[in-house]
Order: sequence, then C-alpha cells, then structure tokens
Amino acid sequence: MNREQMIEKVRAEMPERRWLHTQGVMETAVILANRFGEDAVRAELAAILHDVSKYWNVDRMQKVIRDQALPAELLLYDKELWHAPVGAWVAEHEFGVADTEVLDAIRYHTSGRRGMSQLEKIVCLADYMEPGREFPGVDKIRELSEHSLDQALLAGFNSTISFLLEKGKRIFPLTIEARNSLLE
Repeated sequence: MNREQMIEKVRAEMPERRWLHTQGVMETAVILANRFGEDAVRAELAAILHDVSKYWNVDRMQKVIRDQALPAELLLYDKELWHAPVGAWVAEHEFGVADTEVLDAIRYHTSGRRGMSQLEKIVCLADYMEPGREFPGVDKIRELSEHSLDQALLAGFNSTISFLLEKGKRIFPLTIEARNSLLE
C-alpha cells in the first residue's frame, strides 16, 4: 500500500476534525524528526497511523485486545489508552507495517514507557503539541521542543498526569515510568 492509499484508508476511519489533528501530528513529527536527527519518513508513517483505531467502538477495541493477546491490564484503565496498542496491531496486520520501532511509536504514543526510543518520543510529543492542540501549558511544551526532546516530553507527561489527578482518574503505570525515566 502506498502513502496516499494509506492516508485515504486512515482518513476514512475518523471524523474530519481528527483527520486535521492527524495531519498536524504528521507535520509536527517530521519537523521534530528533522530537528533531532531521526528518520522523517518513519516518523511520518507512525504519525499517519497513530490514531487509526481512535474512533472504533469500545466493543471492537476490546475484541482486538482480548483476541490478539494485547496487555489485558489495558481494560482496567480509561478506554482513551486502548487505541494506541490496538492501532499498532492494526498498523502491522492491516497496513503491513513491519518496522518494530514504528509500531512501538504507535503503541506507546498515549502512555509512553520507560526507555522510549527517539522515534517513540517524537511521535508522542508531536501528538501533544501539534498546532491544533490548545491546553494550558502547550506553548511551554512547544518552546521546550525547540531545544530538548526530553524536557518537552517531560512537560507533556507532567501535564497529562496533573490533568488525570485533577479529574480523579487512574494513571496508567507506563506513563509514570515514562516520566520517571526522563528524570533519570
């Protein structure tokens, strides 16, 4: 499948406003990849596919998690996390992506994890700070990203954790581990 076919197939899986977000993540991932010496083609590929299953219904995502032996602990946390590992499975099995780093960048773009690769950090950060994102602290994240991938990502994780604490929600353990590993 070529890039244009992939884009059309992904675009069909989401509403227009989410497609605009995806385009922003694609553009931002390429900028960050060029800034920090990563492969821009791989960064864009992960960005294209990062939200491919975001708008699937809960039952469909649960079925993939169960049937494909994805981590069952996901089901104990907010469904907003599910689309990342499900999306990585879709990228591999429906789009033929074989690059494990690209798959991991999709898999961990919402939660992060300890020891993230540079590509994983870029896609995660691009998702946080693409031009359409507006939340308290996003401008600081963008500013930090001019000089430090790790500092910008740390600010992103801090923002997410603060938001979840304010809402009284559970925090996925990989997010805590990702944040802490950036401090080490």
